[in-house]
Amino acid sequence: MTKIPLELKNIRKVFQDGEQEVEILHDLNFQAIKGELIAILGPSGSGKSTLLSIAGALLSPDGGEMIVNGENIANYNDKQKADVRLHSIGYIFQASNLVPYLKVKDQLKLVADLAGSWNKETQQRADELLKSVGLAHRANHYVQHLSGGEKQRVAIARSLMNNPDIILADEPTASLDSERSSEIVALIAKEVKEKNKAAVMVTHDESILSYCDKIYEMKNGQLTLRTTLKTTLKTTLRTT
Repeated sequence: MTKIPLELKNIRKVFQDGEQEVEILHDLNFQAIKGELIAILGPSGSGKSTLLSIAGALLSPDGGEMIVNGENIANYNDKQKADVRLHSIGYIFQASNLVPYLKVKDQLKLVADLAGSWNKETQQRADELLKSVGLAHRANHYVQHLSGGEKQRVAIARSLMNNPDIILADEPTASLDSERSSEIVALIAKEVKEKNKAAVMVTHDESILSYCDKIYEMKNGQLTLRTTLKTTLKTTLRTT
């Protein structure tokens, strides 16, 4: 039986607001399977980014199970979670979070180095990834010389460097125009389909939803699958 790359079971997350506890996520259940790009929508403060941070082992839940490739990592220590992130999860941040003093190719080398896997084979992989995102000609440029769209493409390549099973993207198109937004999400969708990966994207951008296989809406600490005719029609047109 094929393992589900990412599964959250009865996840609960509480934050302290002065003397009051605020429950952001309430007994939330969610799965991300291979070959699907999933979008999560919802208003600011609804818990979308909190959910993604928990899924990415950046934040610990206050209850429930975080299952990555069949292993419950909810109670892993920081070192164990860092290892999971390095090998199983590719995380694309809203602001790209590139290292400013490194050149483009060195951004990819860094994550391979941290995983102990920088060698001739992975050097070739870095070159191939930069080519796939259209930035082979920028490999030796510093990131401050790149446009916003180029930085996000580097961030995507970096997130894929260690060949993760799971791709998580937090508002990856928030600072981009519509053309660049489509370009970024198309790259993620292509990787999901061609390499059979699971991907989850938090977004406010309705214009990119046609690339997604499933769309969830976050409300009151829970996820609801959207099944509107408009979404169904979009998906049908895209896949036929």
